Amino acid sequence: MKSPKSLQWRLSLWLGLTITLLWTIAAAITAQKLRHEMDQVFDSALEETAQRILPLAVRDIINRDSDDGDVSQSVTTLRKHDEYFTYVVRDAQNKVLLRSHKADLSIFPPFTRMGFTDTPTHRIYSDAALQETITITVAEPLAHRRAITQRTLLDLLLPLGLVLPLSLIGIWGTVRISMTPIMTFRAGIEARGAGDLSPISDEDLPSEILPTAQAVNRLLEQLRRTLEAEHSFTANSAHELRTPVAAALAQTQRLFIEAKDDAIRERARLIETALQRLSRLSEKLMQLARAEGGRLRGTEPTDIAAILGMVVREMTTGAHSVDRIAFELPDTQVMARIDPDAFAILARNLIENALKHGSQQEPVRVTLSTDGVLSVANGGAAVAPDLLARLSEPFERGGARVDGTGLGLAIARAIAAGTGGRIELISPREGQQDGFEARFTLGK
Repeated sequence: MKSPKSLQWRLSLWLGLTITLLWTIAAAITAQKLRHEMDQVFDSALEETAQRILPLAVRDIINRDSDDGDVSQSVTTLRKHDEYFTYVVRDAQNKVLLRSHKADLSIFPPFTRMGFTDTPTHRIYSDAALQETITITVAEPLAHRRAITQRTLLDLLLPLGLVLPLSLIGIWGTVRISMTPIMTFRAGIEARGAGDLSPISDEDLPSEILPTAQAVNRLLEQLRRTLEAEHSFTANSAHELRTPVAAALAQTQRLFIEAKDDAIRERARLIETALQRLSRLSEKLMQLARAEGGRLRGTEPTDIAAILGMVVREMTTGAHSVDRIAFELPDTQVMARIDPDAFAILARNLIENALKHGSQQEPVRVTLSTDGVLSVANGGAAVAPDLLARLSEPFERGGARVDGTGLGLAIARAIAAGTGGRIELISPREGQQDGFEARFTLGK
């Protein structure tokens, strides 16, 4: 039998089997003991019957008339009843002198000795008086003993049949209640997978599990400090890097304006382009570091429809994007436990990716459903399946000729993973023969 993986079911199963086995052994021993005791009671009753009837039979035989001495007599009964004990009284020549009214002489063996004997069908007790000149043999059917024993054992087993299932249910309930602190601890660990690094409550945990809980909390604390240090380094680096890049870009633009030599102006333009690319790359790297650093789930539900609306309006302020985004929002709020900045970064990267790589002849379609599914679809040639599987990897541009960092989909995927959601890349678009669609589904 394959053992269940659940500790709760393992304890319930093995405790239940142990209790069942112990109850079965106890019932078997009790049944054997009861059978032995009942045999002693029946034998005592058999012996008592013989010893009570024999003196009466002797007196009756001695007081008979001589004319009736050779005649066997049968004791009549006052009313009908079940006669489990039958007897015969015989003389030294095994001649029947007296017998019970239902005595079957064929079941009574000749008298050989006093005491108990067994036949295939009866339990026999024999006794004698007057120097064994008058004997009595009392017989009891073995079937009667078996029937009584079976009824008694059945009466014993019926309560056991009720107690055993109740015991198993009680074991399961007790184990379940005892496992409640462990189940709560497990739920706390599972919740921490969404970026929550706060300590897990170890209240009421058994001593066997408590060291594990304490070790997990120490690990979470170390991880929290590491991520905070990384986040602090990322924020400081972004600030420090942004300033010199902006200064260098400003000096390059000034050099471009003031230079009179066309060769110098061209070189200044190339430097300006490189610095702008460096600025965009540093911004994307900061976004990726934040997305992979955790803490992406919000403490309170946020209306992501309003956030998406602000992102789209901001991106359509430029003349080049006014007619390139077709926007559709639900009429109601869409509440989700996701950090507002994280969702804004995810949406912006998906839309920027569609604007850069999509067809210029049709708009990028941005839709949000009431159940929190964000879809960003653009026209253009379909993407090959092998390339589609790699597009969310960092610095994967898919052979595109447009200027880009190759980090947009990687950032979106990292944010989706950190919030318990998922990103699906579909090409061609659903219901179309071409194009590309990125679909973000919120986690539960």
